[in-house]
Amino acid sequence: MSTGNIQISSDSKMNNTPGAFPATPVSANTLSPSVISSQLSLSQAVHKRRAEYTRSRKIRVKVGTWNVASLSGTEKDVGGWFVDGKGVSESLSGLDIKDNDDSQSNGHNGSPDIETVESQEERRSKKRSTIPKNDPGSIPGGDEIGLYVLGLQEIVDISSVAEALRPFSDPHPGRKWKQAVEGSLPPGYQRVAEQQLIGLFLVIYASSEIAPTISSVSTTSVGTGLGGYMGNKGAVTARIVLGETTRIVFVNCHLTAGVEKGNLERRNWDATQILQRTKFDPVYDGGGVMEEFGEGIGDEDFAFWFGDLNYRLESMPGEDVRRLLMLHTRNEYALQQTSSRKIENELAKPESPSFTRNQEAANRPCEDDTLSARTAIGNASDQSVASSSTTLPSQETLDPAFDPASLQTTLSSLLPHDQLHSQMLSRKAFYDGWREGIIDFLPTYKYDVGSVGMFDSSEKQRGPSWCDRILYRTRKDRLEYDQRVRDEEIAKKRDNEMKLQGVVDAVTDESVLFDYDPDTDGADNEDNDNEQFPDPELVTTKAGFEDRLILEYYKSHQRVLSSDHKPLDAVFTLDYDAVDPHMKAKIHQEVARELDKAENEGRPVVTIVVDHQKDSDGIHTDSSVPKFEGVDFGHVKYDHIKNRSVTIANTGRVPATVGFVDRSVESDQPGGIAPPWLKIKFDRPPDNKNSNPRTSQEYTLDPGDAVNVDLTLHVSDLDLVRRLSDKLETLEDVLVLRIQNGRDYFLPLRGDWMQSAFGRSIEKLVRMPEGGVRRWQHQRPDGSSHGEEGVKWSAPREVFRLTEAIEDLLERALAQWGMTGESEKAPWENDVGWPFRGWTCEEKQRAMLRETVREGLDSDRPFSETFPPEIDSLQRLEAVAETLVQFLESLEDGIVTEKLWLELEKGMVEREKAKKTLSDEDERMWIMDTLSTAPAHSVSFTFVTFMLARVANEVAPPNLPPLESGRAEAGSIPGQAAARIERPEMDAAYAGVFADAMIRLPTSSKGKERKASETRRKRIVEVFLKARIDPGS
Repeated sequence: MSTGNIQISSDSKMNNTPGAFPATPVSANTLSPSVISSQLSLSQAVHKRRAEYTRSRKIRVKVGTWNVASLSGTEKDVGGWFVDGKGVSESLSGLDIKDNDDSQSNGHNGSPDIETVESQEERRSKKRSTIPKNDPGSIPGGDEIGLYVLGLQEIVDISSVAEALRPFSDPHPGRKWKQAVEGSLPPGYQRVAEQQLIGLFLVIYASSEIAPTISSVSTTSVGTGLGGYMGNKGAVTARIVLGETTRIVFVNCHLTAGVEKGNLERRNWDATQILQRTKFDPVYDGGGVMEEFGEGIGDEDFAFWFGDLNYRLESMPGEDVRRLLMLHTRNEYALQQTSSRKIENELAKPESPSFTRNQEAANRPCEDDTLSARTAIGNASDQSVASSSTTLPSQETLDPAFDPASLQTTLSSLLPHDQLHSQMLSRKAFYDGWREGIIDFLPTYKYDVGSVGMFDSSEKQRGPSWCDRILYRTRKDRLEYDQRVRDEEIAKKRDNEMKLQGVVDAVTDESVLFDYDPDTDGADNEDNDNEQFPDPELVTTKAGFEDRLILEYYKSHQRVLSSDHKPLDAVFTLDYDAVDPHMKAKIHQEVARELDKAENEGRPVVTIVVDHQKDSDGIHTDSSVPKFEGVDFGHVKYDHIKNRSVTIANTGRVPATVGFVDRSVESDQPGGIAPPWLKIKFDRPPDNKNSNPRTSQEYTLDPGDAVNVDLTLHVSDLDLVRRLSDKLETLEDVLVLRIQNGRDYFLPLRGDWMQSAFGRSIEKLVRMPEGGVRRWQHQRPDGSSHGEEGVKWSAPREVFRLTEAIEDLLERALAQWGMTGESEKAPWENDVGWPFRGWTCEEKQRAMLRETVREGLDSDRPFSETFPPEIDSLQRLEAVAETLVQFLESLEDGIVTEKLWLELEKGMVEREKAKKTLSDEDERMWIMDTLSTAPAHSVSFTFVTFMLARVANEVAPPNLPPLESGRAEAGSIPGQAAARIERPEMDAAYAGVFADAMIRLPTSSKGKERKASETRRKRIVEVFLKARIDPGS
């Protein structure tokens, strides 16, 4: 038994609770875009050709219902009666069930060897099936049925308060019943749907041929029990779509019990609640198109409503009904059998006054001199009292339908008292198109357990009733009822209008075509709906296909003994148009191609060509990485500009207007058409200045025309640099190129970020291993180590290398100038801040040289190797000096952190207020003492200030007394050049550059306060420039 091929739609969270109200339908005006399909035009075009991919099919559908009264052992009978069609008593089911001229019937299903009632009742046990032995089966079953639908009631004890109030359904009883059914089904049948609500259980099986054609399975439940909500009463329902064309709904219910008028009204209320609150999931067609919202009962093509509806016989004492029916069931037993004795004892009791009145009325002669059903029943009663061996008149001489003494006549006299029929006629329940087959079988309730024909012999002696029913309705039935109601409303309206005009008797007015009596009109038509075997009528389904449904069998299984209810089933034949999946797929492809062709001929089409460049920086690239189809910028370094080009060509037949539009980004990411690190530039002017605020400028390309787009990547923002270095962000994004009246093109971007020392903190840099920051390419340096663990250097090696290189290059540059530049004005004369500002090179060359210096720092290579040989010492000095300033500015916390600065400034302000001053030497000692709390920062500060003092002394020596030898200091510049520079002016310039680069001020300081802080900050640097530095130190 396979159960895994059909996917069952899951209910909502509320629907998993027994008896829960379903979710409110989504309004058509507030539908989510995800609910509405984007392929409606394609679906509609395919639907127009449905005749080409549908084939007529015919299947049998068996619907069975049984209240098992939570009795153990009942599951052992389900396979026999439901699957194999056994347990039907011909003599108690009216007309013959099937023709078999060759059989030698013993009165029981045409088989001479079938087990007798006496033997069957005597051997009854909970441990084995009660189905009569040798029963060949009277109703189609086995592989003759394409769809088995079984509804059970009371599979658990619903009278138990614990079960009634249970917030979930115990699945164990359902598993027991599934095993019992699946053990009886032929091979290949699959379970396609199931639903349980406390004691209600619905399960559907389909043959191997039908199961793959079932889709859009949806199940739900509605509780109407305690409080109108709990699941001890209510319904379980399932909706399936058969062959992608036919929608079928199955409702298994258990309505309120009881014989009082209030119980009847509550049953009607239960049915109304089930109709109103049942909601299914939306239907998908074979092409993936989903309907706008879910359906309810009434939106299907065919509906089957079955279960223990609990409608009773009214206006007749239950005792009388029992006597009438036992006059027929007595013939099933031999004399002195247990059930036979019970029946005879019941019939021997004095007749009730009502039964006597019925007998006297039945004995009066009829106008047509024929025996009425009541006369026959009365005579039979007299004879039964006189002799227990007397049986009803032989049915061989008369057709049972016309024999006044037959069971069918008795049933016909009882059915007018059936509450369900009366409620349908009075339009209080099941009136809108529902129909039922002819009832020619005994009431299904209530029997002594283990008995074929002994009605309730307990103290309550409940009156027999047709509690278990199977109703059905087609889409045509419901639409015809709706039309009849509309016609009635129109007739009522006309009648009222005529009365207002003074016409008292509408019937006598010549202008009146007909009159309407709501109490009588339409009753005959509604009653005729119960015809057992009507000709199959054409039913137009919701999807526009033509189906037919006919009821073949509607019988109870009288010889099933394990419950106080007799099981009931009906067999229907359904002719329907089913989709051939292979043909539909072929038609779908043809239609899609036709639509695509028509659409593409008028749709602009472009081709994007990406210029794939390879990096020439010598850095190894992993060859195992798959080729990137978008724009690959390769290795991306700090403050280094990378360019890539993209060509957009119009390869369609119509002009194409293109433009980049806003990307889809997270809420915390910057929006726009491109990320902050990318600039886009077209090689031609736009059509306009931006007609669409959500796009960049638009460019129209004629067929065959093309436009080049330059993409420039530049990472210079230090916050972005830190996020990239810490791997919190990547250089990956997607540009969206929109084509008006066409589709969007997505252009991926990618860059491989190369780690840099710029933008980091001193705490991280001093933990960097030897070899440069590139050794961290796939690591995240931790600057939060405890104590000195992980510290490699007393100060960042970048600070040491840059300051050392400046001192070395300065001597070379001054010597070079002394030999070649005497005739020109010295660079320090143009700007006293040289070589840290006032550079002699152009910006483009300086940018190239700065990149060379950064590459040397990050890869830990000597600067002499990274500089091209044609670059002289003066240019190299300027590049290294400018890089040092940029590096200090990029430090996350600075050389002098905000915290250290606040301590320094506090001491300076206190002295200012006290009007105290320190000597230069004392002030330098005080500053270094304050910085000593941060050793790496203190050492870095010493490196920089020592270098500045030495550079200042070399470029503009202070007025110092002559040396003892009387010779000029080695390495000093020519006297005429030195005389042109005022040393205090140079000290102030250097202090201004490096105070900003090294010392971090609080962002909160503004105005005069900030200006004063900036002055004090310069003083911190400037005091160290006054120190005399010996040339050899």
